[in-house]
Amino acid sequence: MKEVKIESFLQVYESFDELPEHVKSLMQEAMKARERAYAPYSNFSVGAAVLLENDEVVTGNNQENASYPSGLCAERTAIYYAGSQFPDVKIMRMALTAGSRKKQTVAPIPPCGACRQAIAEYEVKQEAPIEIYFMGETGKVVKSDSLANLLPLVFDKSFL
Repeated sequence: MKEVKIESFLQVYESFDELPEHVKSLMQEAMKARERAYAPYSNFSVGAAVLLENDEVVTGNNQENASYPSGLCAERTAIYYAGSQFPDVKIMRMALTAGSRKKQTVAPIPPCGACRQAIAEYEVKQEAPIEIYFMGETGKVVKSDSLANLLPLVFDKSFL
């Protein structure tokens, strides 16, 4: 047997104000999207903003349904729209923000497992990493240079 160590490298900004201006503007779009989320069951709203290589910004938010599996997360809403409208344009960066109507969220909230897998698909497809910034409503912001930091043992088409 051999033990293997897997490391992830993330950067942590102490607050939104510390972000570079180009990331602040993308995160502001994600915040606007979060306000439009349809989350009547969980009361947990998520907003995503995706910057494409052609400088288009696509946003998405979570869309819930009384039949829980029928809803869709903000990240997948945004990247699937980007993929359908701009199929050959690379995703450069994503900004994500999440908040609860029950309590203030101050810890950075990363994408769920299903969204990580969906983002991984686009990194593999475009053969380029996607920068991901995520936060709660306020507080620290985490940056990952690639989805590989959040899902290091990715399942992709090479296994099929």
